Amino acid sequence: MRKTLTLVFALSLGLASAQLTFWTTEEQPERMAIQNQIASDFEAATGISVTVVPVTESQLAERATAAFAAGDLPDVIFHPVNYALGWAEAGLIDTAAATEVIDQLGRGTFGTAALDLVEFGGEFTSVPADGWTQLLLYRADLFEEAGLEPPTTFEAILAAVEALHDPPNMYGFVAATDPSQDYMMQVFEHFALANGVHLVDDMGNITLDVPEMVETLEFYKELAEASPPGNLYWLQSRELYQDGSAAMIVWSPFIIPSLVGLRDEVPVTADEDHYSGWLAERTEFATRIAGPSNPTGAGWAQLQYLAITVDADIDASQEFISYLLSDGYLDWMSMAPQGKFPVRSGTVDEPDLYAQGWAGLEIGVDRFQPLSDFYDDDVINAIVEGLETGSRWGFAQDEGALVGTLYGTRVMAELVREFLDGDRTAEETAREMQSRVEALR
Repeated sequence: MRKTLTLVFALSLGLASAQLTFWTTEEQPERMAIQNQIASDFEAATGISVTVVPVTESQLAERATAAFAAGDLPDVIFHPVNYALGWAEAGLIDTAAATEVIDQLGRGTFGTAALDLVEFGGEFTSVPADGWTQLLLYRADLFEEAGLEPPTTFEAILAAVEALHDPPNMYGFVAATDPSQDYMMQVFEHFALANGVHLVDDMGNITLDVPEMVETLEFYKELAEASPPGNLYWLQSRELYQDGSAAMIVWSPFIIPSLVGLRDEVPVTADEDHYSGWLAERTEFATRIAGPSNPTGAGWAQLQYLAITVDADIDASQEFISYLLSDGYLDWMSMAPQGKFPVRSGTVDEPDLYAQGWAGLEIGVDRFQPLSDFYDDDVINAIVEGLETGSRWGFAQDEGALVGTLYGTRVMAELVREFLDGDRTAEETAREMQSRVEALR
């Protein structure tokens, strides 16, 4: 017994004297202040010190590769999903250590999609930290007046377009049609996922020349025809919706502070003849959308993770991540609640603890108020729901690099634009997508 107690005491002393380095891409001064406070609170609770190092996201891959070669990686890295599988294959991160943290906290407390995207050989590359889901915003008041179903299926969306499209007073939709903007690719990928289109199959084959893609293209063309003319991207879609001239748009949750009147730089002109919050009260959100070939539907999610590197102090790093995702979790999400949804909804004993706490966090830019001041539990749950079904092309098949190339080269977005302009049929476009993407590999 004395030997056991001596060993435990020695281990606790070892952890208490540990010094961790944490790389974060949340480098804005106000966010660094919150992270440094979390590190200080963690040290007070455990005796383990943490140095928080800001790293620009565009430089993260290069810096991690150089540090790996030098054997000088930090202990923990906060990173987007697109690095997860590549780093695991390269041996840069400790997947077993990350999986142990997930199991200790409880796999069931994490969103299924957040875990599925980083599954690696029966383990997980990294621990889910936060994320956001793309939102389809719609005028719930107009839907109710017209007796329309919520726009959660292709069929319901097109029915709403037919009923509400009355240009220039009201556009049924504002589709993304500018191929020079990532926004177009994000919106199109969302609808393709919704209809069950996969970039690659589990054997690594490109799978774009399929009937599901033809259906998606034809659906997208109907949305474009119900949109204003010209090359449209996030700017016009936000302006038209906040002016009260659009029935539906697709946007990230970062629109919420301006929509509810907490960002002066982006006014809600639809409110001017009414009151602040008029449009927000009439707006609801859909995240999971289903196409005719995929009745279960899908969401589009951007997810962030915490990785333990192969140069880390494993025990201390695991304790830090566990703390951040429990005692420090609401502080972590408070950095930007509109873009940091909880991927861990609660604990085993309190399954909704963090989801409910997140709803009470203050959002805003020029002024701040809790999201729950504007939306009830049903709407808030709908906003977060996409993390349960959120997906992305290619990551489950370790093709994140190919996805990055698609976004960088604009190949697919340009082909979609050419289709919208009448240069090819939907079938010809799907075949051309298949050929061009295969050539990119």
